[in-house]
Amino acid sequence: MWVVKYRKVFYTFSGILVIASFVSLFVWGLKPGIDFSGGTLIEVSYAARPDQSAVSAALVAIDPTASIRPSGSDEFIVRMKAVDQTEKEAVMSALSLNGVAPITLKTFDSIGPVLGAEALRKAYVSVLLVIFGIVLYVTFAFRKVSEPVKSWKYGLVAVAALVHDVIIPVGVFSILGHFAGYEVDTLFVTALLVILGFSVHDTIVVFDRVRENLRHAAAAGGVASASQANNGSSKKTFAQIVGESVSQTFTRSINTSLTTLIALVVLYILGGSITEHFSLALIVGIAVGTYSSVFIGSPLLVTIQNWGKGKKGAKK
Repeated sequence: MWVVKYRKVFYTFSGILVIASFVSLFVWGLKPGIDFSGGTLIEVSYAARPDQSAVSAALVAIDPTASIRPSGSDEFIVRMKAVDQTEKEAVMSALSLNGVAPITLKTFDSIGPVLGAEALRKAYVSVLLVIFGIVLYVTFAFRKVSEPVKSWKYGLVAVAALVHDVIIPVGVFSILGHFAGYEVDTLFVTALLVILGFSVHDTIVVFDRVRENLRHAAAAGGVASASQANNGSSKKTFAQIVGESVSQTFTRSINTSLTTLIALVVLYILGGSITEHFSLALIVGIAVGTYSSVFIGSPLLVTIQNWGKGKKGAKK
């Protein structure tokens, strides 16, 4: 019941995170990877990695805007303009300092700007379609729930939780992109889609328990109003039912998320540079999604019900 009782505290905390994420996006935006902006991504390893400034100087003649960052103890990751097969040989020669520092090519991905723009458009569409599909599913699944909160409002709450769960990881990557050069690519979009699915799964588990407890309450005489509860009625209020539902699913939600997060942390530490950003996005998103399912989504049902009662009282 304490989750519902102190819901304004959780709303405030989430509000701060969401506002900070929007401010970061407005001020710094996201740093797109070559999947979206077009360009070439190269990862090479050395037997003895040369000085970064020497490699940068060698690449200036090919692309003055090329960026180089070290990875691990013997690798460089290079991001530069899109290059064709002819230019590739010149790039490899520059990275090896004309053969002085032999290299092993690990990754060479080149994407044109047209393909990058198409990938970005498809990323937006995929996220919107998933959110729309989830709303339809939640509304359909809870279609028989009409009192004291109508079924479509469950879908509305699910959308609010999903936006919350997506915008915070995006804000985190906006901050990391500005200060640490983190880029977003198609793997990041994949992580967002996984976060959406995981988050709505947790939310529906709690909502389903609310539905079951409402059914039991209806069989026992219905849901009590606030005045009936104050007069010592044995019936439960909607806030009490939601609070009990959260308590009944709390341990399951936390344990499920913790086991997933442990696996993701191991992947982040040991998975290498290719999966590093992907696993980090999932860690942030799943942690935030679990929080919203327990501390935001279900209490919002109580808040919406209270608003409805306030409007009915105003009309009278």
